[in-house]
Amino acid sequence: MAGRDGQACAPTWGSPLVIGQRKYYEGGQGLRAPNRETALQLGIATSERMLGICRGRRKFLAASLTLLCIPAITWVYLFSGSFEDGKPVSLSPLESQPHSPRYTASSQRERESLEVRVREVEEENRALRRQLSLAQARGPSHHRSNHSRTYSMEEGTGDSENLRAGIVAGNSSECGQQPVVEKCETIHVAIVCAGYNASRDVVTLVKSVLFHRRNPLHFHLVADSIAEQILATLFQTWMVPAVRVDFYNADELKSEVSWIPNKHYSGIYGLMKLVLTKTLPANLERVIVLDTDITFATDIAELWAVFHKFKGQQVLGLVENQSDWYLGNLWKNHRPWPALGRGYNTGVILLLLDKLRKMKWEQMWRLTAERELMGMLSTSLADQDIFNAVIKQNPFLVYQLPCFWNVQLSDHTRSEQCYRDVSDLKVIHWNSPKKLRVKNKHVEFFRNLYLTFLEYDGNLLRRELFGCPSEADVNSENLQKQLSELDEDDLCYEFRRERFTVHRTHLYFLHYEYEPAADNTDVTLVAQLSMDRLQMLEAICKHWEGPISLALYLSDAEAQQFLRYAQGSEVLMSRHNVAYHIVYKEGQFYPVNLLRNVAMKHVGTPYMFLSDIDFLPMYGLYEYLRKSVIQLDLANTKKAMIVPAFETLRYRLSFPKSKAELLSMLDMGTLFTFRYHVWMKGHAPTNFAKWRTATTPYRVEWEADFEPYVVVRRDCPEYDRRFVGFGWNKVAHIMELDAQEYEFTVLPNAYMIHMPHAPSFDITKFRSNKQYRICLKTLKEEFQQDMSRRYGFAALKYLTAENNS
Repeated sequence: MAGRDGQACAPTWGSPLVIGQRKYYEGGQGLRAPNRETALQLGIATSERMLGICRGRRKFLAASLTLLCIPAITWVYLFSGSFEDGKPVSLSPLESQPHSPRYTASSQRERESLEVRVREVEEENRALRRQLSLAQARGPSHHRSNHSRTYSMEEGTGDSENLRAGIVAGNSSECGQQPVVEKCETIHVAIVCAGYNASRDVVTLVKSVLFHRRNPLHFHLVADSIAEQILATLFQTWMVPAVRVDFYNADELKSEVSWIPNKHYSGIYGLMKLVLTKTLPANLERVIVLDTDITFATDIAELWAVFHKFKGQQVLGLVENQSDWYLGNLWKNHRPWPALGRGYNTGVILLLLDKLRKMKWEQMWRLTAERELMGMLSTSLADQDIFNAVIKQNPFLVYQLPCFWNVQLSDHTRSEQCYRDVSDLKVIHWNSPKKLRVKNKHVEFFRNLYLTFLEYDGNLLRRELFGCPSEADVNSENLQKQLSELDEDDLCYEFRRERFTVHRTHLYFLHYEYEPAADNTDVTLVAQLSMDRLQMLEAICKHWEGPISLALYLSDAEAQQFLRYAQGSEVLMSRHNVAYHIVYKEGQFYPVNLLRNVAMKHVGTPYMFLSDIDFLPMYGLYEYLRKSVIQLDLANTKKAMIVPAFETLRYRLSFPKSKAELLSMLDMGTLFTFRYHVWMKGHAPTNFAKWRTATTPYRVEWEADFEPYVVVRRDCPEYDRRFVGFGWNKVAHIMELDAQEYEFTVLPNAYMIHMPHAPSFDITKFRSNKQYRICLKTLKEEFQQDMSRRYGFAALKYLTAENNS
């Protein structure tokens, strides 16, 4: 019976074995009876096939029926073979006497040999029945497969490929039940990750794994400080059930491998897979090790199940390298590290950690590396060179994985030979510095598969694994408790719920590099935006040379559009001091204050300029604010420095280069004080009339609905998250600054200008939806009550001011 992994198990009348028998009988001229030797050979071959080729994942009923038929078929052959020239040849004791005319010495020896062979066949069949009966005794897990079935060994051409390769001894399989991965068994995955770009790649890899997985996962991330900050926040806010993440400090491991010269683009981090036996927990027995540029197209449990195929001293599961690199014929004088044949690719590795430790793996690879480096001077492919050099000396360490577990898409690979011969591909590996721009005539197909996960909504991967116990997640439990306290019949339920929504957050989406000034006067511009304000980024970067912290509210697909936009912009790519933090979309409201809090939380300077993305700061404002910080002694006083806000209704504006030029444009009607014709109360306390002639900073008092743009210390209070979409989001923050006794000081030579744009979706909802306005008013009243509870008698003025406004 043809097995799921492409090999025969129990022969049936449709199998090649039986078809071969029929051809033997029916070939030539009608039916011909085989002689005894042929019959015996066929019977023995049948049993040998049963014992040597049979695989797991077979239906026991079919196998059992076949076994019952084997003795009968064998005796039929023997019976039919006992005819010579159409006459029966008796095997009875009577006819075996010496006086029988048919009796000869040769026929006697042939008969004795035949009887011995028959007994051997029967003994083999009995052994096979015992083996199957044991398998059936363990069979209930198969009967429950509709409810709790987990994953058996990989389908396809795995073992047959290993047999054809003939490289690693012991990779052939035996008959018996194939082991499975239990429903709630935790699968351990190790990844080495360093830097901003690698962190983005890890997210796509993890998405592809989560999309297919049905088991709990435990990720072991060897990461530098940057990657740990990014990925720890991502997983914490992702809140995927049955996923655990542990981090191991890659910087502490540098000394373990820094002595190895390496020319590979992965740098020192490309060598750290060598020290996983020492880095990962001592009680961890096995782990799947993956490069960051991997995409899964199947359940990772199928790969985890391959561990059960390891035999003897096999401790490494690897796919053969699909290029000619280790053959040394790519160019003249090409001299690669030693390898077994084509060598092995280390983008996907199965590590039996417990056995590796017993084999003293650390000592083994170090001695090999030291010996080879005496002649090679450096590695070209990082850890892969050293793994292959060790395997060259110890080929018994390797279990060769089928090619589809690591389809390598670097230039000039032989990967096409793999996916031409198998029905499905399970792991795609973009193992080229060019990644998606690699030369491959099928690259468009693979790119589309990769982009599927790149742009896939990660929120959809927060699915439960029912029936499996999971560790208690404090954040998740607190969230559920908070949500359970809300009244779902409340007309403002969706507004209240948004306050507790956990948005998946990817910090530092692009490379960020900035050293704060030594004088502790540095100021970071803080803003938030969505996709429709993306065009403002380049203009702001031209106006503000200091550090910027931005929170972008995007979907997964929009995040990739932003990435392409940024990478195609010379202005943005030339700036390394702009931090882009992606907050992924969820829910029906724009979480404006959450975005501001995310951008504020990751400011690396002592002071912040709290702005909005549709404002352009005046040229030189960054340096002016740094001087004002010293002048007003912001380090030792609670001050909020106000930058006066203006606006233009013109899409094309000759930006004023000085206060005098701005005042002239105000007089001409080209500029206006911000929102003077729509929401005058928001900025009226700035006292623009006084500002026109002011030459020194002046203090103003808080008034109802005041919402200026301010420069404050980094330790100022956060924005209140209950306010979403449009309305009262900045007003509430300024009110809290006043409650905490911040002094509002207007800067006389600072200004910012609001650029025109289409109305946001949220302001449209506010204007058109009465319930929206009612809920905003309700939330505002609740906020004021909270202020009274927190700040006592002093906060009563906010209620009075509101009633009088």
